[in-house]
This record gives sequence, structure tokens and C-alpha cells, in this order.
Amino acid sequence: MTGASGASGLRRFVKRPAGAGPGPAPGLPPSIQQVLAARAAARAGAEALDGAERCEMCREILGGRHGHVVDLEKRSLSCTCRACYLLFTHEGAAGGRYRAVPEHVYHDPGRPLTDADWNELQIPVAMAFFFYNSALGRVVAGYPSPGGATECELDLAAWDRLAATHPLLGVLAPDVEAILVNRAGPGGNFEVFLIPVDECYGLVGELRMKWQGFDGGAEARAALAAFLDGLRRRAVLLKGKTDGPGVRPGSPEPELEEHSGRAPTWPT
Repeated sequence: MTGASGASGLRRFVKRPAGAGPGPAPGLPPSIQQVLAARAAARAGAEALDGAERCEMCREILGGRHGHVVDLEKRSLSCTCRACYLLFTHEGAAGGRYRAVPEHVYHDPGRPLTDADWNELQIPVAMAFFFYNSALGRVVAGYPSPGGATECELDLAAWDRLAATHPLLGVLAPDVEAILVNRAGPGGNFEVFLIPVDECYGLVGELRMKWQGFDGGAEARAALAAFLDGLRRRAVLLKGKTDGPGVRPGSPEPELEEHSGRAPTWPT
């Protein structure tokens, strides 16, 4: 997370220019390649409508909300339609190279982090996010700044000690989920959420646009408060959490808030 495209993090998903031709993701099994190619060809004539954001796998026009898929080899995120998203919700899909980013938010309100816990992690800000980078084989920590996501040194032994006593930290799915920690008011404990990793990068993106002055400014702080309120409304208890995306074929879609271009600041 040295910047939004650092080696430790994931590259931000980038909209393709209008009229860009379909380009199925590399490394997919032939059967999936054929499905995506056929769907892209069927829509080729509709490309003239463009200006619309499209699925980066099959070129379907995306609605206001859509899923994201992580390419573990390229360390990148792609915007996908629902049908393509569901192709990668199963463990080992496409040889394990691609993973759908989950959509649920979890918390464990009975086990917040204390000042002592936070001091043990030696994080220099009051809010940060953490995710397991499978390419590096370790958890990495970062926080937003005016220049994008900034990686900070993480005491891995301290993380392991906390994960042993805070179950939410121990069920973090590699590459696609993140632990977001935020101090709940002056002198309060630190609330902990398990969230989709793409939401962290959405936060970072809006922060860069709204940050003013040394501490981010009033607009950024208001966006942060709104984002956290949204997490609290969406969050469900940790009980029953399973590894992998929160939505699987046959299960109902969750009620999601739209986060396009919406990301609050992170106070120091």
C-alpha cells in the first residue's frame, strides 16, 4: 500500500475508455474464457451507447452498484457485473488466481481494541486498515493520507497476539477482506470492523479529493462520520462468518449502500 498501487496493496480499478474492446482476463480456464467471450461478442454492437461504465470481463453495462474481483497475480481490482462476479465466489475458481471481493460487513462489539492493544501495534494514527497479502505471506497495515494509501510498519508478533484474543482478526480472508479499526471518540476504545477490501481503496480515493489542511478539514471529517455510520448500520455479528464472499449463488443479495467515489478521511 505504498500509494494506491504499491507492491503491498492492490492497484485501483481504472475505467476503460469508451469503446474499448472486450478483453477477457488472462489465465482463466478455457470454459470461462468462452463464456465471457460469447457474452462480450453479443454486446459488441451496444458499445456505441458508451459513456457507461462496463464490466471489465464481459463488457456488460454496470449499474449503480457492482462487484469487484481481485487478480492475485497482478495485485489489481476489476469492476465486474453480477454474473461475472459470481463466477469467482467459489474457493479455487479460475485456479485460485481470481477472487470475488465479499460484500458483507462484520463486527464483534464485545471485543473492541483498547489503548494498550493499539499501542502494541504501534500504529501512528487513530484509524487504519489491515489485510493479509498472500503474495507477501503476511498482514500489511495502511492508512489514508493526502497522497493516497500509506503503508506503515506492523509488528506481526503483536498482531498475532491480538488475533489470538480477538476472533474478528483471525477470520480475515486473504486479499479480499480488511480489518478497519477506528477510535470511537476521544479517549474511547477502538471499534473494529471486517469489511470488503475495495471499500478501503474507495475511502482512500475520496480522501485524496477532499483532504484540506493538516487534519483533512471539515468536509473530510463529515464524510468519515457518514461512512462509519453506514458501516455500523450494515454490520452484522461475527457469528456465522465464513471465509469467502458474503454472497454466493442462490443466496439473496444484501442491501448495499453505494460507495462509488465515496470515502472519508482518517484522522491522525
